[in-house]
Amino acid sequence: MTNEELWQIVLNEMELKISQANFATWFKETSISSIKNGVAVIAVPSDFAKEWFVNKYHKTIFEIIKKFFPDLKTVGYLLKQQQTPQDFKKQAHFITQNKNQLQFQELKIDKKTNLNPKYTFDNFIVGSFNELAHAAACSIIQKPGQVYNPLFVYGGVGVGKTHLLQAIGNKLNQNEKLTTIKYTQAEKFSQELVQAIRNKSMDNFKEKYRKLDLLIIDDVQFITGKNKTQEELFHTFNSLYDKNKQIVFSSDRPPNAIPLIEERLRSRFEGGMIADISHPDFETRLAILKSKCSEKEIKISEEILNWIASHIQKNIRELEGALNKVAATNSLNGNSLGEKEFKKILKDFTCSMKKNTTPQKIIESVSNFYDVKIINLTDKTRKKEFVHPRQVAMYLLRSELNLSYPSIGEKFGKRDHTTSIHSCEKIKKELEENESLNEEINMVKQLIYV
Repeated sequence: MTNEELWQIVLNEMELKISQANFATWFKETSISSIKNGVAVIAVPSDFAKEWFVNKYHKTIFEIIKKFFPDLKTVGYLLKQQQTPQDFKKQAHFITQNKNQLQFQELKIDKKTNLNPKYTFDNFIVGSFNELAHAAACSIIQKPGQVYNPLFVYGGVGVGKTHLLQAIGNKLNQNEKLTTIKYTQAEKFSQELVQAIRNKSMDNFKEKYRKLDLLIIDDVQFITGKNKTQEELFHTFNSLYDKNKQIVFSSDRPPNAIPLIEERLRSRFEGGMIADISHPDFETRLAILKSKCSEKEIKISEEILNWIASHIQKNIRELEGALNKVAATNSLNGNSLGEKEFKKILKDFTCSMKKNTTPQKIIESVSNFYDVKIINLTDKTRKKEFVHPRQVAMYLLRSELNLSYPSIGEKFGKRDHTTSIHSCEKIKKELEENESLNEEINMVKQLIYV
């Protein structure tokens, strides 16, 4: 196995484990410089990147490489410029010429718009799970700012929200009338705001966002509890909306389930079109895999694709990660992977799906979803904002783990079992009548089993 082939496998696995933004930021200009005498040396572009790899990704990279080199003792990091030009010339030749090897494509982010051109409507697979969101997006393309403004798309991790949002941006970027487009993540928006306040450059910040023709903000749930960010987003929204400029948001939950946001901002989110993206069915998952194979010019047998589509059911990002891993290993084995081999390769994916959850994981997931501290769920407080999350947690402990009522009460400040029964029955009854609560419970489950 060459260094380039090994690093491609590392990249495939890391892309699955971390966010697209982090992957694009830290792994774009990296490679394996050498691996010998039990030491793997990774080439990185800067001192800052080197420090980040050591602190954040070292353990994971070590574990991946060790699967292929059991004698590996350590992983070191070397600045890219300290390698010889010949080394990087060889690597560039490999990436551009080796069509059988899965390629790490340059993530050519448009610096002006922050859009990644690989996200288009042409490679966005439509199924029953996302057809409403897709239809709304297509309507926006025809009449930006005039219909479905704002568009609010929500759904779990890895179901294609970012792809759809960026596809909107890329398509409208071809429209000569829309000259100013910006895609950003809510966290980045908040960070820029903090920087602007610190540098006393708020006028520049406001002008940057309020002169846009199209504003796309991803993962808007991360503005929870950030009052200054919410205030600025509210005024930015009003400024754009009053000028009939298109605004698009995404979140992992609907507006009414995002905790600790101002009602005036929540009402803005709810004022346009709200569309959910759920989990793809088998046929759609298979279509996604075949589309990726065609896009990346790789050949995988129908049997393997069917197996992946059957066993990885919720997360499109995991589907692609599994495909990448199989494709890379299949290439190294001369495209002759048998059933035993590919199932062994994908055991990490299937094992993670089969893992049973724990009471602690359920309580942590409820805590994260409703943005309350675990201590507030488990202590004796009866404040309204903690009672509902506590009842949801109790219900999930019962429905997912079938814990006894006394055992559930014990985990929440040693409450009496009658309290557990009341909480579980209350949530169960509400689920029969309240569609919004059903969505909440399903999204908490996604956090539990992610």
